Amino acid sequence: METGGTREHGTGEDDFLSGYDPRAYAPTAVTVDVVALTIRRGTPLVLLTRRSAPPQQGWWALPGGFVRAEDGPGGPADPDLPDAALRVLSEKTSLPTEPHLEQLRTYGALGRDPRMRIVSVGYMLLAPDLPDPHAGRGTDEAAWVPWSELGHGDGARCDRPLAFDHGRIIADAVERARSKLEYTALATAFLPPAFTITALREVYEAVWGLRLHGANFHRKILATPGFVEDTGELAERGGPGGGRRPRLYRAGGAALLHPPLLRSAP
Repeated sequence: METGGTREHGTGEDDFLSGYDPRAYAPTAVTVDVVALTIRRGTPLVLLTRRSAPPQQGWWALPGGFVRAEDGPGGPADPDLPDAALRVLSEKTSLPTEPHLEQLRTYGALGRDPRMRIVSVGYMLLAPDLPDPHAGRGTDEAAWVPWSELGHGDGARCDRPLAFDHGRIIADAVERARSKLEYTALATAFLPPAFTITALREVYEAVWGLRLHGANFHRKILATPGFVEDTGELAERGGPGGGRRPRLYRAGGAALLHPPLLRSAP
């Protein structure tokens, strides 16, 4: 009975798919847009590209592109959405071997793109000191832009015209990063494998836009289980004022911080 039922079900599926006409529905395309965030010399930056063709030619935009549904002249089909996100970003800049990539949210408002109904899956990528980008396919220029120039800072306003709804996507990513620094170990994604507590504090200060008390922060970090672990090694140099070389730490493996580090009470 089960075998017969399975066979009949398969036959029904085959009949349905053979007569299915996707043109009976309004066309919708899927894209990916990547908010790549890094920190250089204490300044948080986001990667932007200047569009070389319509629509919104000359406007600044996030690295993004259409998801490849099948093999074609441009390259093979994207196995999955994260693969598409890493592909479009690799066309703009070099990537670390294991970047922190996470899905941000999906954007599908009517009219967000003048060409047709396009749904974009936003991703956030964090990595330490990413290299200078290069202009890739469909772009005239690529650059790391401070968050403050995009309106994300104390009294800052956006001085660059951003294509589509990319201003909203960037705002969502910035707030995601700021919030996750409170209750996860995400800050270590902005750092090399071995780092000092001072370097970790500078990540928090850059992302939150706050000045933190060094000694209090140091005690808080070491009192948070699983946040960092001592490598047993020292930095090559002492601090700016000389003195002893600071200890080096690495990520401790904890996913969540207990207790969290709150922006309201740093």
